[in-house]
Amino acid sequence: MSSALTHILKNECPVCHKGKVFTDKNIFLNFSFPKMNEYCSHCNYKFQKEPGYFFGAMYVNYGLTVAQGIATYCIAQFFFEKNFDLRILPIIAVSITLLTPFNLRFSRLAWIYMFKDYSK
Repeated sequence: MSSALTHILKNECPVCHKGKVFTDKNIFLNFSFPKMNEYCSHCNYKFQKEPGYFFGAMYVNYGLTVAQGIATYCIAQFFFEKNFDLRILPIIAVSITLLTPFNLRFSRLAWIYMFKDYSK
């Protein structure tokens, strides 16, 4: 599991671990819409199996966003006097908005790795 997470964070192909899934090298600090390679440049593995293949990645993205929102709330609540201060909501919204490009890339990579053929 930890090696798969390492390969996901390095934007590597799930089969050969040498080609890149996204055209941009860094999945962390890139705020443009992600452009995926259709095939791996090294092993010719097709990343998008069928139309609508990444609809399931939206559920992974949603889970990441909720977890990040809860984590942001847990961290931000220590800086306010009340348990739930409405000034926390913009902080949560900004953190979720800033993490959206990373979440989109990470969720697609996780989806590809979840449905990779591990029998080989």
